Amino acid sequence: MEIESLFSQALGIEYPWVIKGINFDSAKKRLEINVDFVRGATFSLTDESTGEVKEYKAYDTKTKTWRHLNFFEHECYLVVRTPRIKPEGGGIQLVMPPWSGVIAGFTMLFEAFIVQLCIHTPVHQVGKILKIWDRKLWHVLDSYVFQGLLQADHSAVKAFGVDETSVKRGHDYISLFVDLNKKKTIHISEGKDHRTVLNFAELFEQYHGIKDHVSDVSCDMSPAFIKGIKQAFPAAQITFDKFHILKKINEAVDAVRRAEVKTEDCLKGARFAILKNERNLTVKQKETREKLSGMKLKTTRAIRIREGFQEIYNKPTHEDFNQGLKEWYFWATHSRLDPIKKVAKTIKNHWEGILRWKESQINNGILEGLNSVIQAAKRKARGYKITHFKTMTFLLTGKFDFRKINPFLPTHFA
Repeated sequence: MEIESLFSQALGIEYPWVIKGINFDSAKKRLEINVDFVRGATFSLTDESTGEVKEYKAYDTKTKTWRHLNFFEHECYLVVRTPRIKPEGGGIQLVMPPWSGVIAGFTMLFEAFIVQLCIHTPVHQVGKILKIWDRKLWHVLDSYVFQGLLQADHSAVKAFGVDETSVKRGHDYISLFVDLNKKKTIHISEGKDHRTVLNFAELFEQYHGIKDHVSDVSCDMSPAFIKGIKQAFPAAQITFDKFHILKKINEAVDAVRRAEVKTEDCLKGARFAILKNERNLTVKQKETREKLSGMKLKTTRAIRIREGFQEIYNKPTHEDFNQGLKEWYFWATHSRLDPIKKVAKTIKNHWEGILRWKESQINNGILEGLNSVIQAAKRKARGYKITHFKTMTFLLTGKFDFRKINPFLPTHFA
């Protein structure tokens, strides 16, 4: 078998394309495969106005180069004598070969390799491995996310969750919107004010979403999110995410601990034993918790109040849930613990949204579950623009059907 025929089969090059020669430069570690087309071959073009498919012979040619998967440790390029055609009444058009990727200069196989490599490795490291500028890698990733977003159809979305996260510690916030049924990210907006929700609502309708069909939204007790949801999704009922509520209560418990540790040495080094859920305690932390439970401490009372709130979510009916919440509120506001009293009043001000959980049974647990993936996105996009973090988050959690974009990619990565 001739070497050209072998490479044609290996690369899947078919009529009218043929390999005319192979050049290997050992000094540059570069393999060039020269590709031409059969003389007299025709190329199809669909008339956009009529839908009719017409055949055209080459008007002239232009040499184009596509980077392909490495040949062992050597860079591999397809150097192609690419035809241009001239439709009646139209301008000259370049014929794109079937291996051409989403962006110029890369084959589809090479782009698939880039995307999958960037999913698992920081982009700057991929750039070093492949000897490609970071900005070109981001161009590939941005293009695939853009194509994925064009597939969006929000017509079936009935419930979504929204939460904010910081791209960098303490600043550069983004808000993530997740379809709670399909468990995927459907929108990312810079910032965390009410306009992020309005921005989402606008795009939601552009992608066939019906705002009046959204019955439930899960969020934290952020006034900005509440304002945006009420304004943009007036038919939806808000469920305040129980994980965020418990986080607020835990912060109050920690405030009690920090004040008391100044006079009680037994609390020193016990922070995690106090703040963690019992099921997550180590053996040593359990021993510490049990020791503290037998002592008359303000912190111990605060722990019991927190645990009492958690138990409310096990109530069998809406009425029981409401009654349990009332009893807990009385307990907390009469605890003589200022941080606990303060968080109890916050809960009182958000009563209906907390009660709504008994009916909706939704929360941002999906977002919490995606948190490790989002942290990985931060690491892979570290040092780059906020738009790059958004791109990486969509790649990892957007569940795009990548096979519609590139047949060499999986359906999705999340």
